[in-house]
Amino acid sequence: MGLSLSGWLGGIPGKMKKDAPSSSFLPLSIPTSSRLSLLLNSSPVDPGDPRCRWSPTHCSPHFLMSQCREEVTRAPTQQISDGAWGEKGERGGMHVWEVLWCPTHKGSHAVIGVSTEHCPLQTSGYTALMGGDSQSWGWELTNNQLWHVGQALGRYPGVRGVQAEEQSVSPPHPVPERVLLVLDPDTGTLGYVVDDCFLGMAFNLLGSASNNQM
Repeated sequence: MGLSLSGWLGGIPGKMKKDAPSSSFLPLSIPTSSRLSLLLNSSPVDPGDPRCRWSPTHCSPHFLMSQCREEVTRAPTQQISDGAWGEKGERGGMHVWEVLWCPTHKGSHAVIGVSTEHCPLQTSGYTALMGGDSQSWGWELTNNQLWHVGQALGRYPGVRGVQAEEQSVSPPHPVPERVLLVLDPDTGTLGYVVDDCFLGMAFNLLGSASNNQM
């Protein structure tokens, strides 16, 4: 199984919804804005829309792409970190993508985020490629760390009333297969939805000069 991308104008799928008490993310969730609520309750884009496909040209050569371009699978390669972009970048408006990534296929540095067109798609060693430079921002799913400019910025989501030092020694929250990524280039913000829980904005300083790629 590979990494699947679905472009959404909204509509959290029913199969993603869970009973709220079963999610460890529930106590960390925050209310959604009226704008985001409207988006999450609207219809998804049509299948085949470029907003829900991976880019065949902006993709590490170690990824194998499905014919419909909605799924990529990384070929086993030692000591290399690889990345893939969505086919269509966005300059304005609020956008939501659903990303499906099997937990057993995530590896040690599984990061979901956004970048400008200047972010590299491959580097030597195992590292957080998305968020590894000034042109990208990412959330590492295995340990819940946020990354930007090659620096770990702390756990996301943060626990209210708990110091960062205490959070760093607590076990990370296991991230399930489905994650929604919420991007608003107009306000320069990026956030995530897990288990039907909006976790708040992870980043507030996204670049606005270039298209942001998922």
